[in-house]
Amino acid sequence: MEKTKLFEARDKKGFSQQYIAKHLCMDVSNYNKREKGKAKISLNEWKKLAKILEVPVEEIYESEESTFIICKDQSVGINHGTNNVYTIPAYFLENQKNYILKLEEENAQLKERLK
Repeated sequence: MEKTKLFEARDKKGFSQQYIAKHLCMDVSNYNKREKGKAKISLNEWKKLAKILEVPVEEIYESEESTFIICKDQSVGINHGTNNVYTIPAYFLENQKNYILKLEEENAQLKERLK
């Protein structure tokens, strides 16, 4: 998940990704991965980013937890026990739970009508 708050704070200051990367002692591609949400940002890096951008950590911090749920498929058969890993966005699962609840409510209403 992209770090929108981080991007906006950097953009507001007029800093390039290269400038931030230099201050974090990493190359631009590594910083880009962090800003795009493709690599984790450590607590220490969050603190450094806040200092560089002159903002409180809370203003730029975006949690990386509960963004994805990993399900392992332990299939057996033609592929002789492959171990496929799928990432499913948490919002998708929440949407599915809400839909199931709605269907259960409708089912209960229909059962009442049949009585």
